[in-house]
Amino acid sequence: MNDKYQSPLSERYASKEMQYIFSPDMKFKTWRRLWIALAETESELGLPISAEQIAELKAAKDDINYDVAKAREKEVRHDVMSHVYAYGQQCPSAKGIIHLGATSCYVGDNTDVIIMREALYLVRKKLINVIDELAKFADTYKDMPTLAFTHFQPAQPTTVGKRASLWLNELVMDLDDVNYIISQLKLLGSKGTTGTQASFLELFDGDHEKCKEADRRIAKKMGFDTCYPVSGQTYSRKLDTRVLNVVAGIAQSAHKFSNDIRLLQHLKEIEEPFEKSQIGSSAMAYKRNPMRSERIASLSRYVMIDVLNPAITAATQWFERTLDDSANKRLSVPEAFLAIDGVLDLYLNVVDGLVVYPKVIEQRLMSELPFMATENIMMDAVKRGGDRQELHERIREHSMEAGRMVKVEGKPNDLLERIAADPAFGTTMEELKSIMNPKNFVGRAPEQVSEFLDEVIRPILEANKESLGMTAEINV
Repeated sequence: MNDKYQSPLSERYASKEMQYIFSPDMKFKTWRRLWIALAETESELGLPISAEQIAELKAAKDDINYDVAKAREKEVRHDVMSHVYAYGQQCPSAKGIIHLGATSCYVGDNTDVIIMREALYLVRKKLINVIDELAKFADTYKDMPTLAFTHFQPAQPTTVGKRASLWLNELVMDLDDVNYIISQLKLLGSKGTTGTQASFLELFDGDHEKCKEADRRIAKKMGFDTCYPVSGQTYSRKLDTRVLNVVAGIAQSAHKFSNDIRLLQHLKEIEEPFEKSQIGSSAMAYKRNPMRSERIASLSRYVMIDVLNPAITAATQWFERTLDDSANKRLSVPEAFLAIDGVLDLYLNVVDGLVVYPKVIEQRLMSELPFMATENIMMDAVKRGGDRQELHERIREHSMEAGRMVKVEGKPNDLLERIAADPAFGTTMEELKSIMNPKNFVGRAPEQVSEFLDEVIRPILEANKESLGMTAEINV
């Protein structure tokens, strides 16, 4: 196996569950289920297909003779007809009715929809588990004040849990999108070579209702409510774009999270998990690089760019179908799902093991808090009879000088000492220090987290409690 290219998505990143969904075994077993559904439907609607023939098809549905199909494809250069032939070898009495009236897209496109739905179910399950783990983190740290940033410059304080709720909120938006797109998925059905169902109209002796009923029955047998009402030979390739847009949305959220964790690890406030024997750098033994968060960013970027493939494919299809979609779909759709599967495993693993350093968080916040407190200090001085405009200018001057001392001379922030020494403010150092409780400056952050968890997150988790309890294994 070491003498040929192997996809890192399979070897390093994606789970066995997601790999199976896009495996040949899943694909070809689904083809056979679709052929059985077609034969049953045609029999139920009056075509001369016997119960014995259908039973024969069912008996061999999971015993795929891959060697026969592979040899036949080398000869005829057609994957669907090769598998029709191979299935017929195992089912001699049913051989003549397999794929009756259908075109290749009957198995190909219907299977693609079925597989994408299964993949979305797995993505949804992992997304819910990440939401659950992140909600626990947000709840634990909802009251811990931390310096907030706008433009990555110090800004009004928030709490560690409130920042986590921002990551959480984006995942809830993604979950809404996943739920919606799953609810909108339909099968192609049995539409024929140009989508007109001409072959089925012929089989059913011109009975239009039977053609419509065939679609309804096939959809129900395969676990769908309905089929698309109109199509060419294929389902609209816009469907692939819609699905991958949702997957790319999750990638955007994960990338944002990973960026924040990488910045926080640089600040030494929060770190991703780091095993006892893990090596951070081949040269610098002391390093603890945020490797998992970096990998989240890397894979997420791939998914966000990959969504251009189905978009361009959908835009460039000709009339009722062309085949320039096929090779691209074989790559772009599975690999987007394999990549986002790896991203969600990483996300769950990182959140489950986040390390918080309260003392570092407090130290950084306290070094900037005097600047944040100046509005309160100024208002208190005005209440004591001071002139607001004059006090504003005095604070501006003191702040600039205190900032210069920190940045130019590397000294501690002495803004409070400067204000206490200025008679215009009429206050003491003790009074100023009493204002410096960080919790006085976080606004409604703790309450916002509690309300968000109670009103939004817990109903989601309660409705999906059977999906909870996953853990993520990281291969490398």
